Amino acid sequence: MATGPGERELPLDVRSSAGSSGRDAALVEAVLDALASPTVLLDPAGRVVLANSAWTAAGQERRTPILPGQDYHALALQLRDDADGRRLVRELRELSNGERAEVSVDRSIPDPTGTATSWFHVQASRVDQVGHVVVTHTDVTSRVQAERAADWRARHDHLTELPNRAHLHELIDAELRRTDRPALAVLFLDVDGFKEVNDSLGHDVGDELLRQLAGRLLGETRAQDTVGRLGGDEFVVLCRDCDIDGAELLARRCHAAFDEPFDLGGRVHRLSASIGVTAVGAGHEPGIRSADLVRDADLAMYSAKAAGRNRVQVFDPDLRITVQRKRQLLAELREAVDEGQLLLHYQPIVEVATGVVTGTEALVRWQHPEQGLLGPCEFVPLAEQQPDLLLALTRWVLGEACRQTVAWEAQGVSVVTGVNVAAAHLGTGTLVEDVSRALDAAGLDPRRVVVELTETSAAEDPVGAAEQIARLRDLGVQTSIDDFGSGFSSLSQLVSIPAGVLKIDRSLVAGADDPHGHSAAAIAAVVGLARACGMRSLAEGVETAAQMQRVVELDCWYAQGFHIARPMPAGEFARWVRAWSGQVLPA
Repeated sequence: MATGPGERELPLDVRSSAGSSGRDAALVEAVLDALASPTVLLDPAGRVVLANSAWTAAGQERRTPILPGQDYHALALQLRDDADGRRLVRELRELSNGERAEVSVDRSIPDPTGTATSWFHVQASRVDQVGHVVVTHTDVTSRVQAERAADWRARHDHLTELPNRAHLHELIDAELRRTDRPALAVLFLDVDGFKEVNDSLGHDVGDELLRQLAGRLLGETRAQDTVGRLGGDEFVVLCRDCDIDGAELLARRCHAAFDEPFDLGGRVHRLSASIGVTAVGAGHEPGIRSADLVRDADLAMYSAKAAGRNRVQVFDPDLRITVQRKRQLLAELREAVDEGQLLLHYQPIVEVATGVVTGTEALVRWQHPEQGLLGPCEFVPLAEQQPDLLLALTRWVLGEACRQTVAWEAQGVSVVTGVNVAAAHLGTGTLVEDVSRALDAAGLDPRRVVVELTETSAAEDPVGAAEQIARLRDLGVQTSIDDFGSGFSSLSQLVSIPAGVLKIDRSLVAGADDPHGHSAAAIAAVVGLARACGMRSLAEGVETAAQMQRVVELDCWYAQGFHIARPMPAGEFARWVRAWSGQVLPA
């Protein structure tokens, strides 16, 4: 059909009569106008043929009216010449040429003021064989904003609004994948004493501390660095384009963020931090992962804590080797409990007034098949990291100590045997049942066992400790507070615990050699405290004649240490007791 001046031939495949195209054109316009979303009809060259009223209104609102004949492709790139815009134009051309079935692209477009951005889902279909295309624009701003907000929340810590663990690893891995591979460092920071803040002041105050700390760390780091929170009181700093020397300087700046006290709920608190540092140099080999860097920085942080806390520690590969050895040893320890590789040595305890051997302390050893005899300090701390393993280990010690005490009784050697119990065991609430089960299995008189709890473990939950100690006493089992003087527990908590023996820590006894020191006064105070609380005192770690003399002078009830005897196997202990005559005690 011929067209008159200013008219266009409509994109209709069906033209059955001279009057049908006019009716169909009106129908097409009506259909487009009925659509709620801004919609245009493009000719094969990408020029606008028809536009519905929603499109016209949108153009007027943006002050960019689009008239028939305008180039839609040029307009799309004029609004925003970005990857999405170029993709849209390319795919529209492919659609018009029959090279694809549809177009579906999300586009972000700034508003005329530049203060906000709208998102549209642009969808296009080919409507005839000539190549005309209809394009709809659906406003999806609310959906996109909701999705982006949800994505942001999933990648950030809700408390501090810092990147969370998952996002931190994404950011570090992105830096490691850079083709130029610049130097990169990671700091791992842990707050010293954060648990005490939470326990004493409440989690709300602890949360406020974390928010304040996040702000301080952001203030101490560079613009190109990223501060994130792994969880709890652990923070990680990603230091871009930073070698190990720069990272250590940055770590010390973060460490200095603790110089000023924190105002928490109207109360001022001074805290410190342990920081681990690791880095990879420029041009580092590919294959390094974020998990590797964070793990190494974490190991360095734990090394800082082990060295006394409140310091910065740079990662050393030996730390990784040490951890691998500990993990291997931990796995072997689980087998050792079941395969009979553990044994007990026993250190005598004498009554100071009479010199009589009245008791012994059971001390666990591990006869390692490759490393030989290992002392408790080499594996018990590992067991304490695994509560189930610690319980199994302690239950074995209880059972073996009770069995051996019965065996000595049969040989005419009558002693009270002490067994150390960790705070974690006390916290399970199974201590009384475990002790009772060991006594029944061995057929031992409960009065022949002393359960030894450290000062700090008893102070962690004094109410729970007092309740379990009272139940043990009802069974006839004695209890003692071990290492007294090494912790900072409250005396009010201590006197409420119904223990029978107070063991004076070896650190106090060691100072008794100095006649001008304060250790003797401290020991005398502990002896008096024990007596006032109805407990007997025991000086442990007595290693010299001078210390033994001071223990006697200060009227300690019992003594234990190398000056009397070292720990020894069960068979040797029985022979030693028979031969003992109190010769190392002062006359």
